[in-house]
Amino acid sequence: MAVVNPNEMFFTAFEPKVANRFIMYVDGVPSYMIKEVGEITLEQGEIVLNHINTYRKVKGKAKWGDLNMTLYDPITPSGAQATMEWVRLHHESVTGRNGYSSMYKKNLTLNQLSPLGEKVEQWDLIGAFITDSNFGSLDWGSEDVMMVEMNLRYDYAIFQF
Repeated sequence: MAVVNPNEMFFTAFEPKVANRFIMYVDGVPSYMIKEVGEITLEQGEIVLNHINTYRKVKGKAKWGDLNMTLYDPITPSGAQATMEWVRLHHESVTGRNGYSSMYKKNLTLNQLSPLGEKVEQWDLIGAFITDSNFGSLDWGSEDVMMVEMNLRYDYAIFQF
């Protein structure tokens, strides 16, 4: 039978991480324009080994999930312009030229913060690039703030602390 220690159950200092305390660093995009960042996800594949009349499963390749990011789109500096400058490193519409991966892939840093603004968690996303962008819709009946949404893929993530 397990013995419960009341000191471990009650009166323990506990400060949860809060979703709105973060800073994302993307080269070419001011951090204050980043409104929302999706969750970092990892999917472990599996390999099935057949043996007589049974299966044995082992881990396959790891696949990091896409990351959705939403930017505010102020008049200046423009979130749409910052996004398009990165997109042009992938593909230049005027000339039809595609860029090398060393030109358009970026390393991103996502920091979660304490109530005092200290870094309490850091993720480094390696080799990120834009797969699709949405520059928002216009509506004469709306007073919504313009946003730029983008979907990013990256090679892998490193959880630093």
